[in-house]
Order: sequence, then structure tokens, then C-alpha cells
Amino acid sequence: MAEIKTMEINQGVEAFRKTPGAVLYDVRREEEYATGRIPGSRNIPVQMAAKMLDEVPDKKTPLFIYCLSGGRSHRAAAFLIRSGYEDVTDLGGINDYKGELEV
Repeated sequence: MAEIKTMEINQGVEAFRKTPGAVLYDVRREEEYATGRIPGSRNIPVQMAAKMLDEVPDKKTPLFIYCLSGGRSHRAAAFLIRSGYEDVTDLGGINDYKGELEV
């Protein structure tokens, strides 16, 4: 079984942008996502993480996951690894992100 990779969020967003075919997931609640998000991210709240399995059926797709402070992103990343995904990176929380946000 693959292991969850971790990366500091600012470095991780750069890695996401440079990785062909990568998907960036924000696993916060919809209301949180609406207040500001990293450009290019998709929102699936952690309690609905199973939707990611339908959205990204290829288990080799590089997935980058973040939330507010890191707890939910870790849970979602662990779920994806257990579901067979091979390239999952937990970026922790958007609280530490220094780049531009979109609303």
C-alpha cells in the first residue's frame, strides 16, 4: 500500500501546478470553500470523500489535498490511500498558504 506524502502547502501548490494531470482537492465545508480557496482547487467536503473515487477513477492520478488546518486533509488522504490511490499528498491547512485566493 502507498503512503501518504506530506508537503508544506506553499511548496505543495507549486508542485500541483507543475504536475501534469494532478487534482487539488479542498476538503473543507462548502461554506468555508466559498470564503476563499486556492485557484484550481475542487471542493469535496471530507465527509463526502467517496465522491473523489467517481471524479478521479484513475488511481495513478496525482492528488493533492488541503483543508483549514490539516486534520481533515489527513483523514481524506488516508481514505484515498486505503481506496488504492498511489500518489496522494497531504498539504495540510490553507491557514499557512501565502498565495492569492479566489472567492
